[in-house]
Amino acid sequence: MPFAHVDYIDFDSLLTDDEKLVRRTARQFVEAEVIPIIEKHNREGSFPRHLVPKLAELGFFGASLKGYGCAGMSNVEYGLVMQELERGDSGLRSFVSVQSALVMYPIYAYGNDAQKDQWLPKLQKGEAIGCFGLTEPQFGSNPGGMLTRATRKGDRYILNGEKMWITSGSIADVAVIWAKTEDGVIRGFLVEKGTPGFKAWDVHGKWSLRASVTSGLAMTDCEIPAANLLPGVEGLKGPLGCLTQARYGIGWGATGAAMACYDAALQYAKQRKQFAGKPIASHQLVQEKLAWMITEISKAQLLAWQVGRLKDAGKADFSKVSMLKMNNVWMALECARKSRDILGANGIVDDYCVMRHMMNLESVYTYEGTHDIHKLIIGDKITGIPAYA
Repeated sequence: MPFAHVDYIDFDSLLTDDEKLVRRTARQFVEAEVIPIIEKHNREGSFPRHLVPKLAELGFFGASLKGYGCAGMSNVEYGLVMQELERGDSGLRSFVSVQSALVMYPIYAYGNDAQKDQWLPKLQKGEAIGCFGLTEPQFGSNPGGMLTRATRKGDRYILNGEKMWITSGSIADVAVIWAKTEDGVIRGFLVEKGTPGFKAWDVHGKWSLRASVTSGLAMTDCEIPAANLLPGVEGLKGPLGCLTQARYGIGWGATGAAMACYDAALQYAKQRKQFAGKPIASHQLVQEKLAWMITEISKAQLLAWQVGRLKDAGKADFSKVSMLKMNNVWMALECARKSRDILGANGIVDDYCVMRHMMNLESVYTYEGTHDIHKLIIGDKITGIPAYA
């Protein structure tokens, strides 16, 4: 059955007409273009690349940026787009999130005019695809320990190192690579596809994010022009500033995945009959699970909305975004598990979306700051004592 709108507390009364229009546009796209094909791509472990031009046409790449052909959406509008895309699939939302928050944003925020003019219009139109290289095989939660190095040589930099778990890495035309320079300072560099010494490969055998491209990157004496250095930032605040943008979208996106699971479970429970021919939705334990889900989804909607409003007002620091990402992804994963329970054996087959969302959310729970790391970020904020130093 088609997705039924999920709004228990009249959340829509908080949205403007423009925000509702943006959500409706994204929802119609997901229903028409994503839902019919996503299970096939999940089975095959393939990325639905044919959707890229359509995503670009709708203005979903760099949607919250201004200029360069970008839509200039508010942060709440952008969040609603992420919600609907992840209601379709976490892998698709991840692709758009990386393109927007981890590639276009650093070029927009830290790049010079030449870099912006060269890349932002192409990335916005989907004519170029980007990736973000921060995580390394040895360093995930501790990005400051990165081993990738950039050595200045005249008017060029020589990059050496390896990155891992990189969304869109093997299909990217440009990679935003973070490396330590000779003085130990972390800087961002633009590395173009085809640069000698630059290699990308795909990670296979994934049980999660199967409709998304996940890659490793290696740079071996990879020479790039010094002009490819992002001049506007130094240190960890550069990549962490990008991650704050991406984590914000994840907080909204996970809510969409939770909605999809809840809707599937609710519709199933009202149709599935057991014990004297009654629908299982009439049983107390099933109602308890559904009540828990709609309550947590409602709380997650309010948290996402408030952080979005604060972000539009310039008042949402990274710790608030950490709470959003931490809470909403945990909530979504619990919704997926409870929904799988309600569906019984049917919950493990891809006639229903629940198991796919559950497996995807296992990755979302971990990437761009694990659940526990976000707890520590919040703990640092409220105590003034960093526990991860």
